[in-house]
Parts: sequence; structure tokens; C-alpha cells
Amino acid sequence: MKAKTVILAAGGTGGHIFPALSLGEALLRRGISVALVTDDRGGRFEGVNPDIAVRRIRAASPSRGGMAGKAKAIVELGFGALQSALHLKSLNAAIAVGFGGYPSVPTVRAAAFLGLPVVLHEQNAVLGRANRFLAPHAHKIATSFREMTNLSEGETAKCHFTGNPVRPAVLALRGEKAETGDGHLNLLVFGGSQGATVFSTVVPEAIAGLPADMLPRLRITQQSRAEDVDRVKARYSALGVAADVRPFFDDLPDRMASADLVIARSGASTIAELNAIGRPAILVPYPSASDDHQTANALACQATGAAWMMPEPDEFIAEKLAGSLLGLLKAPDRLHRAADAARAAGTPDAADQLADLVIATAPALSAATASVQQGSAA
Repeated sequence: MKAKTVILAAGGTGGHIFPALSLGEALLRRGISVALVTDDRGGRFEGVNPDIAVRRIRAASPSRGGMAGKAKAIVELGFGALQSALHLKSLNAAIAVGFGGYPSVPTVRAAAFLGLPVVLHEQNAVLGRANRFLAPHAHKIATSFREMTNLSEGETAKCHFTGNPVRPAVLALRGEKAETGDGHLNLLVFGGSQGATVFSTVVPEAIAGLPADMLPRLRITQQSRAEDVDRVKARYSALGVAADVRPFFDDLPDRMASADLVIARSGASTIAELNAIGRPAILVPYPSASDDHQTANALACQATGAAWMMPEPDEFIAEKLAGSLLGLLKAPDRLHRAADAARAAGTPDAADQLADLVIATAPALSAATASVQQGSAA
């Protein structure tokens, strides 16, 4: 008999795909077959783990464009649902696990139509639009934060805290200590895959506002947009501050591990990685994020003592950032306490906790894993 398969349904961004792949790897370690169903954007991750089959479907977001765009998106999602149903049958699906993003919608809807159990995983402190649409079909909702909004009373009863799975390369750095203990402050600044222009403006001017005798203590690593790199480099050079400024760092987890303080957006993956490694942060929520979920993420992180939130544009200005940095330079114990709080808030076993929830929700998987365990014992 063909083995049962866990279907991972995820949008095409890394924030959706990486937790899905982390769960997939945890399930593979238990001998469970896994497949990822996503759109063309997510398809670029094919081959990251050759043991995880990737199936592409048609999908589009109905929240973009006018009436014509919405109608086209609905048609695309309909085709995607038909494709998903065929994939679910051919893969002998046991359960579908949705990770958000509109490409997850056709697969989860098809799974529910076929009578398969459904688990949703939400990375943010606010239930996202796709997951909110799919929540009535879910048997369980796995959460990355202990408190989450945008839930009905019935949906709250389905919630189980698992944490947000992160990449193995990040988990390997858990417990690493920041490199400096010599009075320097390693500052890491990044704003997403393309950098954030506002960071390229505010952070250098905040540094310029610090007392001159403190500038030699700073070592800055900053991700900036390509068009901003020369300007940011020149500003730091004029201040006599050691700085490495680039459009992209392919070793960002290692840079996090070396940092005493991080300035970043408050996306779910960023917070999960900061907490997994154990690094304090000044979080600047992206003001245009859907449902303002980055503010909810930052507030949840701030409540643990791991971070300080500086909303844009009112709080995240050069004068206020300079004051915050000056206070931390004068009281490094605050950074140490925040680093400890971040580490305590991390869930390094999130992938395994989520795998446990998935197996418990799918009777076919529970029976199969019990059979494997009995065979191993014999």
C-alpha cells in the first residue's frame, strides 16, 4: 500500500515556506512522506530538500486589483483547487497543513472537500487573511505566539501553541554569545530582503547624534538598498564609525549571532530567528503590513522583555533612536537581560511540537507511526 503523505500548503514567500520545510524535515525524520503544494514563487524552493516533493498550482490574491483583478484571482484559485484535489489523491494525502498565503487556500479547501483533516499554522500574532478564511475548515490551529488576535471564540478553542519553526542553520546558533566583551557594541541593521530605505536614513543620523567619544565603540553591519549603500557608507566613514554596508548578507544568521543589538522589522520569521538565537532588538513594524500584524508581533516581543518597539514614523526618528542607543551603551546589562528574555521566549523544538500536533490530528498517520514504533521495539 502506498504510504500516506502530509501535504504542506504554503504561500510563495520565505516566511511561509521556511516553517513548512522545517515541519517537513521533522516529519521526514519520523519516516513520514511529505509534499509541498505551492505556486510558482514557492516552486523556486524545489530541491532545497530533495525528499520533499513539490507540486505547483495556480493561485492569485483576490485582495489586489479592481473588480476584474478579483474575478481573475477567483478563477485562478478555482483552477488551483482542482489541481490540488488531483495532487491530494495522487499523493495519498493523510492531512493538509496550511501555512498561510493565498496559494495555501486551494489546497486546504480541496483537502476539506475530500474529508481530510486540516491543521493551520499562523506565524504572526494576528491570524492572517488566508488563514482567517480557512479557519472554519481547520481541526487545529498552531500558533507562533501565546496570544493571537482576529480569532472567533470557536477558533480560539482550536489553538495550540507550538512556536514558529526556524531553519536548522539558525537553530545551530542558539546559545552563541555575541563576539564582543571589550566595550564595543556590534549593531546589526536589516529591513528585509531588500533593506529598508527608512533605516538607511534614520540609523546613520541617530549614530551622528551620539557623543563623539562613543562612536569608536560602535561596529555596524547594515543591509541597505543598492541605491543607498554608497550614501550610508559615506556617512559612517565621515563619522569615523566602522561599518559593513551591503545590499544583501548571505550569512545573516551568523551576523545575528555576532550582534549585541539588532534593529529590524518585526516580521514573524525575524522574531522567531532572534528568539531562537537569543538576541535583543529594536523593532520597527512595517506600517503597511496587512492587518498591522507587525505591530502585534513587536508588542508581543516587547512584552517578554526581549525587544523595544519604535513605531514608524512617530517614534522611529533619529533623535529618539539616538537616545535609546545611548541608554543601552551606558547600561549594557539591559542588553544582556533582553538577550536572556529573547532566548527564553524562543521555541527551538517548534518543528517537533508542530509535527506532534499534525500526527495527533491525522488518524491515518497516528496508526502508521504507532505501527513503525511497535516494529522498532520488536
